[in-house]
Amino acid sequence: MIGILIQVSAAVALLLWAVRLVRTGIERAFLPFVQRGLRRLCRHRVSAAVGGVMAAMTMQSATAVTLISSGFIASATITPTAALALIVGAELGSAVMARVLFLPIQSVIPALLLVGVALNFRKGRNALKQAGRVLIGLALILLALGMIRTATAPIAANDIVRAIAAYLSGDLLSASVLGGLLAWSMHSSLAAVLTVASFATTGIIPWPVAAALVMGANFGGAMIPLTLLSGAERSVRSVVTANAVARGVLALAGIAALVFAEGLAAPGFANPGAEAIWLHIGFNVVLVLLALPLAEGLLRVAGGMLRPDPENGAEDISALDPDALSDARLGLACARRELMRMGEAVQAMLVLMKPLYRGWDADTDARILRLEDAVDRMHFESKLYISRLRTAPLTEAQARQSLEMVTVANGLEEAADRIAVNMLAIARKMRQQAVSFSSEGLHDLERLHDVVLANAQLALGVLTDGNPDDARQLVSQKDAMRGLEQRLQESHLQRLQDRRSDSVASTNMHQEILRLLKQINASFSYAAYPILEEAGAFLGSRLARSG
Repeated sequence: MIGILIQVSAAVALLLWAVRLVRTGIERAFLPFVQRGLRRLCRHRVSAAVGGVMAAMTMQSATAVTLISSGFIASATITPTAALALIVGAELGSAVMARVLFLPIQSVIPALLLVGVALNFRKGRNALKQAGRVLIGLALILLALGMIRTATAPIAANDIVRAIAAYLSGDLLSASVLGGLLAWSMHSSLAAVLTVASFATTGIIPWPVAAALVMGANFGGAMIPLTLLSGAERSVRSVVTANAVARGVLALAGIAALVFAEGLAAPGFANPGAEAIWLHIGFNVVLVLLALPLAEGLLRVAGGMLRPDPENGAEDISALDPDALSDARLGLACARRELMRMGEAVQAMLVLMKPLYRGWDADTDARILRLEDAVDRMHFESKLYISRLRTAPLTEAQARQSLEMVTVANGLEEAADRIAVNMLAIARKMRQQAVSFSSEGLHDLERLHDVVLANAQLALGVLTDGNPDDARQLVSQKDAMRGLEQRLQESHLQRLQDRRSDSVASTNMHQEILRLLKQINASFSYAAYPILEEAGAFLGSRLARSG
C-alpha cells in the first residue's frame, strides 16, 4: 500500500510539474503576444470572456490569466467588468482544456516528446525552444494521468479506501472542502480536477464524491489568485473577490443539489471520470452565463467586503534590517529583498505609464511620481546599507554579491528616472501641444511596452530565484529588443515618408519613447549578468549559446 501511495504521489507531482512546464514555456516565449491580444479583446465583456477561454487553453492556467488581468486593472487598461469577464472565461478555458487532456490520446506521447525535445535542443530562436518545452509538458501531462490511473487501479478494492469513500459519500460538504483544499494546495484547479477525474475513472471514489470534489476544486481555484493578490490594489482585489464570491455561491448551490438528490440512484456513467470533467465544464459555462450580465452587481458586493486601501503603501516599510548587519548572510538577504521591492515599484511605474500614451491623467502622474520618490529613497538607503555591510569581514563571494547588488540597484533607479522624468515629460508635452500618436504609432509603442513589461517580470523572477535559464533568456531578450526597436523605427520613418500628419506632429516624441523603452529594458537586464557570470555562461563579453 505504501508503494502504491508513493507511485500516486509521484504521478501527481509529475502532473503539477508538467502543467507548470507548459505555462512557463508560453510565458517565456509568447507572453507579450498574449497580453496584446487580451487587451484588444477586453473592450467588451463577451470578447473578453472569449479571450480568457483562448488564453487559459494556451497557457494551461486560469491563474496565470488572472495575474495578467491584474496588471491591466491596476493600470486602468481595462474596466473591472471586462476583467471579471476575462477571468471567468479563463476558468472555462481551463475546464475545456482538462477535457482535451483527458481524452484517450496517450498514443501521441512519443511524437510530442520527440518533436518537443528536438525543438528544445535547437540553437537560436527562443520561441522554438519554448514551443518544445510546451510540447514536452503536454506529453508529461498525458503520461502523468496514465500513471495516476495505473497506480490507483489496485487500491480501489482496499478496505481503508472504501471506508473513506463511503464516509465522503455521506458527507458531500466535507468532500467539497477537500476538493477546495486540493486545488489550493496544488495551485492549479486544472491539475486538481484531472486528479479527481483519474480517481473516479479507476473506481476509487463514487460519482457523487467526484462531483462534490469538482465543486470544491472550482471554489479552491478562485482562492489561489485571491491569496496571491492579497496585497494588490483595491480595484484588483475587488475583481478577484467577485470571481470567488460567484464561484462560491454556485459551488454551494451545486453541493445543495447533490445533497437533495442523495436519495436518488446515482447515475451509472460508463466513464465517471469523463463525466466529472463535463460537470466541471458545465459549472463554468453556467458561471459565465451568470457573471457576464451580473458583473456590476458582483463587483459591488465584492467591493463592500473589502477594506479601503491604506493611506501609506507598503513602500514605506523597508526590508533593510539594521540588526542583520552583524551577519553578512542575513544582511545580503535583506539587501536582496529591498532590490525586489525596488524592482516591483519600477514595474508598477511602467504599468501606470502605458495608458498615458492615449491620454493624460493627473492622478496617474501623481502616482508615478510617488513611486519614483520611493525608488529614490530605497536606492539611497540600499547603497548606505551595503556600504555599512562591507565594513564587516566578508568572503570574496559576499563582497562580489554586494557590488552586484549596487549595480542592479543603479539600473533600477535609472529606469525609474527615465519613466518619471523623461517619459512623463513627453506625456505632459503632448497634452500641452494637443498632440496624439497615430493609431499605427500607438500600436507600435504599446507593443514594445508590452515586451518591456514581460522582461521586467522575468527580471523580478531572476532576482527572486536566480534561475540561470531565465537569466539567459533575459539577456537574449535584450538583443531581440534591439532588433524590434529598429523595426519599429523603420515603420515610423515609412509613415513620415507617407506624409502622415499625426506621425509628423508626434515624430520626436514617438522616437524618444522607443529609445527610452529600450534603455529601461536594458536596465532590467542587469539582474541577469551576475547569475550568468557565476554559471560560466559568458564567453568573454558574449553570451554563450546553450547546446
